[in-house]
Amino acid sequence: MAQIRAAIRYAKAVLDLAKEQNSAEVVHTNMKSIANAVEASEELKDMLVSAVIPTAMKKSALLAIFTDLDKLSVNLIDTLISNKRINILGTVAQQYTELFNEGESKQVATVTSAVPLTEELNAKVLAKVEELTGKDAEIINVVDESILGGFILRVGDIQYDASIANKLNKLKREFTLN
Repeated sequence: MAQIRAAIRYAKAVLDLAKEQNSAEVVHTNMKSIANAVEASEELKDMLVSAVIPTAMKKSALLAIFTDLDKLSVNLIDTLISNKRINILGTVAQQYTELFNEGESKQVATVTSAVPLTEELNAKVLAKVEELTGKDAEIINVVDESILGGFILRVGDIQYDASIANKLNKLKREFTLN
């Protein structure tokens, strides 16, 4: 819990600085890249939390991985290293993205489907999310074959589960109760 609060404070500070310097969009792109990479890579997570790996090595590894970072993003990494908080880099990046989207009246909708969404279906889902919420949205498609078919839509804290696996589980529960 304390790490999330600290991450929010760092993210707010970076967002404020980025707005002052008119680079909030560029930093947003960098933060999305960092958040996605940390989320996807166990090795990167392990490196960030490791007490054995020297901070200079962590910094050089991060700068080698993320070669197109702007000055503010590099300064964030430096600040987290000097404050011995580099382990929360992924969380800071994620919080920055959420705060940025909130400020821009954007939101992220995650659609989990058994197969990748087509462009046409992606556009329909995007239009429906924007109609329901009144905000611009960004669609992230997660492919999970275990849902068999259909989709699971998650926008903020709202989830709509129209997956075949969910419907089969409901039927199974009905038959076991009777």
